[in-house]
Amino acid sequence: MSFARRDRVSTLEEGPLASLRGSSLASESKRGSSAATLMAMGIELVGLDHIVLRVRSLEKAIAFYCGALGCVEERRLEDLGLVQLRAGRSLIDLLGIDAPLGRRGGAPAGREARNVDHFALQVRGFDGETLRAHLSRHGIEAGPVRQLYGAEGVGEAIYIEDPDGNTIELKSV
Repeated sequence: MSFARRDRVSTLEEGPLASLRGSSLASESKRGSSAATLMAMGIELVGLDHIVLRVRSLEKAIAFYCGALGCVEERRLEDLGLVQLRAGRSLIDLLGIDAPLGRRGGAPAGREARNVDHFALQVRGFDGETLRAHLSRHGIEAGPVRQLYGAEGVGEAIYIEDPDGNTIELKSV
């Protein structure tokens, strides 16, 4: 598990949104105009905040991530079936597939079912309405601005989907 690239995530072309290649957003980022536009608005993508993994067994997953990889349990939300682990400056959220929130993702993880619920990107200078307008100009529908917990604490966030239907949370830092 490596977090060394955190400081390199400065453009959409290099960063975690590189999967958007081929979309109007990615085409603009190749020219640098989308990243430059966001920077001019005081909005900067700075890194991965958290990833949410759907797991068959919370206890086995905790043993793996904490025992083998050195993560530290930070928070439990029993009613959601969610355990949040600290991994350096980021979080790995483990979501039991048998819990209410985990059941929303469909079948248990495997070759035919997803186990990643979503990942969150940290955004410096987060301005929900400005960001939503920018995304809208690129044909991307953004959810409402919400107050959510992440690696840097509680802050504003919105959800979007990439062209393949992967859910991405844009989270203020």
